[in-house]
Amino acid sequence: MQENVASTKANLIAAQSSLDFSKKGFELLDKKRNVLIRNLMEFMDRAKTIQQEMREIFKEAYEALTVANVTLGINEVNEVARSIPLATEFNILTYSVMGVEIPQIKFEKQEIIPYYSFYHTNTALDVALQRFQHVKYLLYELAEIEDSVYKLAIEIKRTQKRTNALKNIQIPKYEALVKLISEVLEEKEREDFFRLKVLKRKKY
Repeated sequence: MQENVASTKANLIAAQSSLDFSKKGFELLDKKRNVLIRNLMEFMDRAKTIQQEMREIFKEAYEALTVANVTLGINEVNEVARSIPLATEFNILTYSVMGVEIPQIKFEKQEIIPYYSFYHTNTALDVALQRFQHVKYLLYELAEIEDSVYKLAIEIKRTQKRTNALKNIQIPKYEALVKLISEVLEEKEREDFFRLKVLKRKKY
């Protein structure tokens, strides 16, 4: 590209403008990347906390479920499980972080409504139901976080690629072009100055 650009003041101004634009673009993308990474790290910290809590609740839930299966029978527990309605008490909204659409699952924790007769069940089943209800709400939060992390990671990778292109290709290219044109113009000015001095000497 540099070989095909005429060494004129107009082209020098254009190259300098492109260089300034590339540098500003790099700064903005670098700031964007840092904001995205900060948000990603916050989500990952939240995910660790929720996953730890979920492991503990799952353990309690399965222990209670095991007791219920032994004391009530698997068939009875399966009948109760089939009577539980599908979860519908949530809405999925979105908000933007540096142009990335981040999901936000809105839900209200509800009191457990008995889906079965207390006469045919026991406390172990009640505990299992409570624990799995807790797990359900944690899953809402975890699903929100995992989708957010995925989207942020993709955008960080894309932004990093564009940042690297500016830093390693565009900016050096325009810096070299500005330097080349400047040197050629300076050389022309020196030649013109020298010729002018020669002409003045010939006149006198």
